[in-house]
Order: sequence, then structure tokens, then C-alpha cells
Amino acid sequence: MSETLTLVKDKERLENRLKEIPPEPGIYLMRDQKGDILYIGKSKKLRSRVRSYFRDSQPLSPRIATMVQQVADIEFIVTDTEAESLALEANLIKQHQPYFNVLLKDDKRYPYVCITWSEDYPRIFITRKRRIDNEKDKYYGPYVDTRLLRHTLHTIKRIFPLRQRPRPLFKDRPCLNYDIGRCPGVCQQLITPQEYRQTVQKVAMVFQGRTGELIDTLTSQMEKAAQAMNFELAAEIRDRIKALDALNADQKVSLPDDTISRDAIALASDDRHCCIQLFQIRAGRLVGRLGFFADARSQTPGAILQRVLEDRYQMADPVEIPSEILVQYQLPEAEILADWLSERKGRKVSIIVPQRQMKAELIEMVERNAKYELERTQRFADRNLQSLQDLAEILDLPDFPKRIEGYDISHIQGSNAVASQVVFIDGIPAKQYYRHYNIKNPNVRIGRSDDFASLAEVIRRRFRKYQGGENSIEDAEDFPDLVMIDGGKGQLSSVVAVLQEMNLLQDVKVVSLAKQKEEIFLPRESLPLPTDPEQPGVQLLRRVRDEAHRFAVSFHRQQRLNKSRRSRLDEIPGLGFHRQKQLLAHFHSVDYIREASVEQLMKVSGIGQQLAQEIYNYFHPA
Repeated sequence: MSETLTLVKDKERLENRLKEIPPEPGIYLMRDQKGDILYIGKSKKLRSRVRSYFRDSQPLSPRIATMVQQVADIEFIVTDTEAESLALEANLIKQHQPYFNVLLKDDKRYPYVCITWSEDYPRIFITRKRRIDNEKDKYYGPYVDTRLLRHTLHTIKRIFPLRQRPRPLFKDRPCLNYDIGRCPGVCQQLITPQEYRQTVQKVAMVFQGRTGELIDTLTSQMEKAAQAMNFELAAEIRDRIKALDALNADQKVSLPDDTISRDAIALASDDRHCCIQLFQIRAGRLVGRLGFFADARSQTPGAILQRVLEDRYQMADPVEIPSEILVQYQLPEAEILADWLSERKGRKVSIIVPQRQMKAELIEMVERNAKYELERTQRFADRNLQSLQDLAEILDLPDFPKRIEGYDISHIQGSNAVASQVVFIDGIPAKQYYRHYNIKNPNVRIGRSDDFASLAEVIRRRFRKYQGGENSIEDAEDFPDLVMIDGGKGQLSSVVAVLQEMNLLQDVKVVSLAKQKEEIFLPRESLPLPTDPEQPGVQLLRRVRDEAHRFAVSFHRQQRLNKSRRSRLDEIPGLGFHRQKQLLAHFHSVDYIREASVEQLMKVSGIGQQLAQEIYNYFHPA
């Protein structure tokens, strides 16, 4: 496969392959010369769709045109209906994550609400990363209005008795939240998982846009409680209904047929960015405003909207799918999408491009909100571009520093010395590339700190794979365009000495930023560069420096905490590091371990009767 020509360079094989593809509904997979999947698509007529990629007269976006040049083989799977092809395409994209299918950008500005249905007692929390580690967990969002989302979650935790802490505060009794009715005693299992999940199911209805349905259910329960003379329970449910009514009291949207559930979606874009907004309207009320980002160059506006809707409803429960979807542009496969959604929902779902009156005005309102978000995105991008351009001019770089790495050291008088490496790409923190270092230098110890030696050690460990030409710097994706050291001339000199020793000084552009006057120092220069602390390039370096400092300090605190937790356990004979970790994971603190009986200690994996007795005897000497 590795020697196979791409199809655009082998016209005969391309034509033969296209003739083999049937004119039926299904999905197609485009692979490169290595056999990796480049793109997965669907169509109600496979042959026509796939052939359209290779017609000279067919206009393609730059992204798709680049993909077509790499296609070496095409596979297909025929389905019975167009709806089946859409469902199969969604599942395969989720499984393989092909590069050219990644339309929606994972932007951390918009948060989700997660409900961990995979746990016996589900947690509810806000997160900015949608994980797919466990398919039972449900994510709702992403929500544009973070402040409103936090207010909603705070109100929900006040209305319904829910677990308030990820871990128990006490080992053998519930905390104050139980006494005041905020928590049903999850930590001590004072409520069964089945009963607790029923409460969480009611909470999920709020994030599914079914608040009105929930209020109707609670109203029925309140009336039954009143008829049974259980006035205390009826009053409690009444208060919940009032609080739920107050959540969206001011979110009224004037539309005809306000009994119909609707979603309205529109976008605004420039030559690079595309901001999409989706309004969820239930019973005439705006119950949710979701936001998405996409590459504007990837597809047409209609195709982008369709992909957003497919991604959105693929993750949603059938009850969350509205009966009517208003779209700004005609979708390329609106009929297929409508059939698929109707099949999932169990009733007809209509997709409409409104042309006049109130529905068209709603789409205009959604588009206007998308434009505001686009302007905010443009300002953010312009600020980063200005900062990178100014920094390149300050340091006389040939191009903008795409990848900047920042390093800092943290310790208390030499104890628990650690270092941090943070990475900024295009002026934005890329936390997936952050790294911690434990300082191994034996000369750095309690009472004897040495930031110079610590930085030298970290830089040596970071770049040693490039020493001696064993790895190509030109081909390395993680090689930095700029390295920033937190400190002055002394810290910079120690790093320069290491890079020179490794014959990498010519390849690594390194500077330091001193804290007091925000001065930038270059290697072998006694005076700082003439800069203004408030100019954009210096501000970018300050953001990198501050992030490196924050990351180093947080890791140092964690190391100190772990050491203090393990300090007494280290003195117990036969109790190694691995067993210490298991004990702490089970009991959460040394105090709880001290209070545990031998039988309770033996419940920890790997702790036998003899070791459990040793631990108990240590904390309870005769």
C-alpha cells in the first residue's frame, strides 16, 4: 500500500474504482497511501458523490482539495436507507476521528454540564472538555452564557438534594450538607443508588430543555401529596416549582405555536473563523444557547450547519430532539438528516429555512448573536497576532514564534524542588503539552537551593533527544521556536551553558524575563533589551512567565502535600510506596488510617492480616 500512487495520479485505477461504487445509499472511506482514513462521508447516491470529488469542474474548498490529492484508495459500505448511512457515518467518525472530518474545534471557552451516569451516585459538574471515556456519562452543551449556567447549577443544587462533594468529608458520618437538607447522605449511603438516580433524572430534564415537563410532573406530585395530607412534602415540592419557574422567567420568545419545541441555528464567519449559535426554544421560552466553532474554509455554510446538527443530536437523547429545526441556510442533505432525526425521535422532525415573518426574525436574532461572538473571536485573534508580531520584532526573529515554551523552578529552601514546562501555541496556552519535572540533582536539597543548577538540569532533560543529531530538529513537531526562562541574567547564563555544551545553542532561541522590571535578556548580553513592559510582545512573555510560575507552584504544593501525607506511613515496616497509595486512595487521609481497625485495613487491596496488624500497632502502641 505504501508504494501505491494516489488516485489523482493514476487515472485508470481511479476510473475503475469509481465504476465499482454503486449508485446506492451508504458511506465511503477515503484512505491515504499508508492506509489511514482521511475522510468518511455519506450519500444517498455513492457513485455520484465520490465522483464529484475528482471532477475538474467541481469547486472544492482548499481543505477538501488538499485531502483529494492524498487519496490512494476508496472503500464503501452500502446501507438500506439514507438515515442508516448518516447513523453509520456518525459512529465511524466518532470511532476513527479522521483528520479531514474534524470540523468543529474543541474550544475551551464554552463549558459543558456532565452527569456521570457511570457511577452509582452520579456527580453533576461543569467542565470545558467533553470526554468520551465512558459512554454512560452524558454531556449537555456547550453553553455560551457561563454565568447563567453556573447560576442554574447553583439553583438546582439548592432545589434538589444532591451530593455536594466529590469525596466524603468524614469517614463515619455525613457533613453539614446532610443536616440542612442539601445532600441525602450519599457518602454514608443513607439513600439507595436507585432513589438517588431518580432525583438526578429530574435534574437532567432541566439540561435537556424539559423544564416545563418537569414542572408538570412536580405539580402532579404536589397535588397527590396534598390529597394525602402530607402538607410538608407538598410545600417542599411547591418551593421547587417556584425556583424552577424563576430560572427562565425572563426568557420568553414570542413565536406562534409556542407548544412546539424548536431549535434555531445560524452562523457568522470571516475568511478563517466560523462561529455558530444554536438557540433551544421550548414552549416559547429560550432554555439554552449553545455555541460552536469551526474552520470557515472547511465547507460551505450549509454543510457546516449540517455537521453541527449531526454532532449535536448524535450526543443527545431522543427526548432532546425538537420537532422543528430552523436553519439559516439550506442543508445539503436536509432530507437525510430529517429522516434520521425522525427515526431517533419516533415522530416527524421538520427542517425549515424560514423566509419571512417571526421565524425568519428568530434566525436573524441567532445570526446577530453569532456575529457578536465572531467579533469577540476576531479581537482575541488580533490581539494574539499583534503580540506575536511585536515579539518577533523585539527578538529579531525571522518569523512569528508559533511554539513558545516557558520554564520555572519552585521550592521552599531547596525542599521538594520541581520545575514546570508550559507551552503556548499561536499565543494560546496548549495545556496538553505541559510537563512537570522533579529535580533530581542531589546537591539541591533542604537548606540548599540552586535555581541555576535546577534549570540546567531541566533544559538538559528536555533537549537531550536532539543531542548528537539523533533526532532531526527540522522534522520535530515539538521543537520550540522560542524558550523563555523565568529569571534574570544568572538563570539565562546557566541555560546557555548547557545548550552550548549540547551543541544546540544555534538551534534553540532562548531569552529570560526578569520579574521586577519585566526586562528581557538575551544570551551573552549584559544589558536588557530596550522594551516597554506594556507593549504586546512583552505582555505575551509575561503571560507565559506567569503561567509557568503558576504551574510550578501548584505542582510543588501537591508534592509537599503528598510528602506530608506519606511521612508517617514511611515509618511503618513493610509498607511500601504502592501500598501507601492504596491506603490513601481508600481512606483519603492518615487520620482515617489511624482510626481504622485491623478488619477495615484488610479491606484495602494488597493489605493482608499481618501488614494490617503492623499498621494498627504503629498507630496504637501498647
